[in-house]
Amino acid sequence: RANLLDLSRRLGIHEAQSAITPDAIVADMRSRITIERKSSFVTVSFAAPSARLSAEVTNDIVTSILQESVALRTSASGQTLEFFDQEVARLSDDLALQSQKILTFKLANKDALPDSLDYRRARQGSQQERVLQIERQLSSLTDRRAKMIELYERTGEVDTGGETAPRSPEEKRLQDLRRQLSTALVVYAPQNPRVRVLEAQITALEATVAAQIGATGDAAAEQLSPYELQLSDMDAQIAFQTTQKQELEAELVALKASIDATPANAIQIDVLQRDYNAIENQYSQAVSAQAQAATGDRIEALSKGQRISVVEQATVPGSPDSPNRPLIAAGAVAAGIGLGAAVVLLMEVLNRSIQRPVDLSNRLGVQAFGSVPYIRTARELRWRRSAISLALLVGLVGIPATLYALHVYYLPLDLLVTQVLEKSGLAALRAKLGLGS
Repeated sequence: RANLLDLSRRLGIHEAQSAITPDAIVADMRSRITIERKSSFVTVSFAAPSARLSAEVTNDIVTSILQESVALRTSASGQTLEFFDQEVARLSDDLALQSQKILTFKLANKDALPDSLDYRRARQGSQQERVLQIERQLSSLTDRRAKMIELYERTGEVDTGGETAPRSPEEKRLQDLRRQLSTALVVYAPQNPRVRVLEAQITALEATVAAQIGATGDAAAEQLSPYELQLSDMDAQIAFQTTQKQELEAELVALKASIDATPANAIQIDVLQRDYNAIENQYSQAVSAQAQAATGDRIEALSKGQRISVVEQATVPGSPDSPNRPLIAAGAVAAGIGLGAAVVLLMEVLNRSIQRPVDLSNRLGVQAFGSVPYIRTARELRWRRSAISLALLVGLVGIPATLYALHVYYLPLDLLVTQVLEKSGLAALRAKLGLGS
């Protein structure tokens, strides 16, 4: 409505009709505008009383259609790009949040993750082996201690087995380290860091004990008896092995708990990872669509949305499209002739007066001897002569005078004839027939 009113105002379509209402203008414009679509072509036309106005209004309507197409396409591409920009930003935040959830869960369950399950099972098996070895060593030490106590209580002596009791804490520590080294070599490889540390400590203590022996010689008297020394050594070994066993058992309990919790953690991690993969797929699709939308928006910006092109601009027509004036003129002539003939025929049929001798015989049964023609009076003859003279005077003087007045005071006769031919539609017929002006 607003566009139609603006179009009528700008081009002065209804300026001659000052009293027309806006509703009437809109209705008239809608009735005169024709938009037809055939295949991929659209034809726009406007019915106007003049050829120039018809062409101007048609071209203006086509321009409005092109501008609206540009606005719609650029707006649609811009809105599409804006949507995918927001979608990419949202999915990026979702990815970061999901990654944070996975990281938090892994940190909270770092000792029970599926990735380290094989290592923990191997560690559990090796620690169980060590516990069994320590239990065997404890059993052996306990038996030796009981036998030594029983032997000492029966005989008052102990069997040293050819070993000399340690005379200083360094020697005792050296014996303990040697036993630990022997125990460690059963479990670990010689290249194990623990084995290497024990060997280094033993080497250092051997040097220290050798220096003490060289300095004191045999002057130092023994402070403890062999029985007490051996009993103390066995108690220290039993205490050490017991401590190691407790540590290993505590580690085995923790390993078992982590191994038992691993399946549930694996399921939870799979759920979190599946959600992450789904969001990542959506993010990849959104990024791809964003790139396509950016390309489309760039294309629309460069081409300005010119998906509709004008095949042919409206030009001022040489002849009106309607009405078909030659056909109307021919029809009017034919109708006039037919109507005149019908009137004459009707008058003849309705005239019941006696006009011929045969009518006397048919109606009255009287035979006529002859017929006398109509005799005009002198007055009738004068009127007839006056009418003929007036007609001749008008034809010989009035028509040339009228044509002269039109040529001088209104419009030259050649232009007037051209306008009459255009208005009547005979100009197009003359052009088709190739007649000159």
